[in-house]
Amino acid sequence: MTPSAQEADTLPPPPGGLVLGVLDQTDPAAVAAADHAARHWQWTDPGPLRPGTAAHRRAAAAMFRDTFNPYKPSIIAWPKLEPAARDRLVSLPIWDIAVQTEGKARLRMLAYAHAIDDPDWRAAIEQNGWEEGRHKQVLADLVAAYGIALAPEPPYLPPRDAEWAYLVTGFSECIDSFFAFGLFELAKRSGYFPPALVDTFEPVIQEETRHILLFANWLAAHRAGLSLPRRIWFEMRVIAVWAFLGWERVGIARGLDDGKQAPAQDNSFTLTGSQAVSDVDVSPADLMAICLAENDRRFAGYDARLRRPTTTPALARLAIRVLGLLRRRAPRPT
Repeated sequence: MTPSAQEADTLPPPPGGLVLGVLDQTDPAAVAAADHAARHWQWTDPGPLRPGTAAHRRAAAAMFRDTFNPYKPSIIAWPKLEPAARDRLVSLPIWDIAVQTEGKARLRMLAYAHAIDDPDWRAAIEQNGWEEGRHKQVLADLVAAYGIALAPEPPYLPPRDAEWAYLVTGFSECIDSFFAFGLFELAKRSGYFPPALVDTFEPVIQEETRHILLFANWLAAHRAGLSLPRRIWFEMRVIAVWAFLGWERVGIARGLDDGKQAPAQDNSFTLTGSQAVSDVDVSPADLMAICLAENDRRFAGYDARLRRPTTTPALARLAIRVLGLLRRRAPRPT
């Protein structure tokens, strides 16, 4: 990221004493150091980090605070694109959904943060909500820079059920980030988009890794603190969230989240978008293999004692095995 002529962010100051503007984005060494700090973190205390313990809670919160990247959206210089590359970018069926998703995520995370008592989790989730707002600002600046037309944004209303909204957002990010890791890597390999544009977006993609790492550890800690009756009820809610997200991802229930018809964009782009980021035909199994490798790479720098999201990678591994079996059993052409 390099400075642009824009003057200031519209974002509020980050919470918890975190500071923007300390990163000299004209200095490659400073940018590299901030990027390294955002990707690598180890808890200094020895011993296990068992979910539900104070040590695990403090470690997860410290990870999120210590890996904060102080980049400012207003000083991102979006690279000039050749007409063909700009047309490919503009044609991606994601921009309305991407901007609106970040707006919803910010509000939902802040609502849940303000509904819980524990100061460590509250501070971390509040910071997560602020970072979602920063992502929305980055996307807003991108669409403005390249003249991408957006539908009018709906009003962002506080959720009636803060826990349900947080679960939907957290699990949705776990799904979308997993596939985004692979699609982003595929875009880099293919050269379908200029390297400068891909590099400009890299901190946002890594930030999503931190977000779902925090969610996975909150989830493990939350489960550990529930009594058996409350745990049963909570797991029923988790199953309902996964059912809702599965329904939404295949496009059967677009717009159920707000009760309105969704815009004519692709809710399942992260599952199906390989052809939009590469001119090479990539099979579903190959795409999932790339996603798995990128998922492992992006999490590798964080303390191994922290929990990782497991469901989407496990489903991807299962799908690869099933697709392999089907391919081997398919009749050979005569």
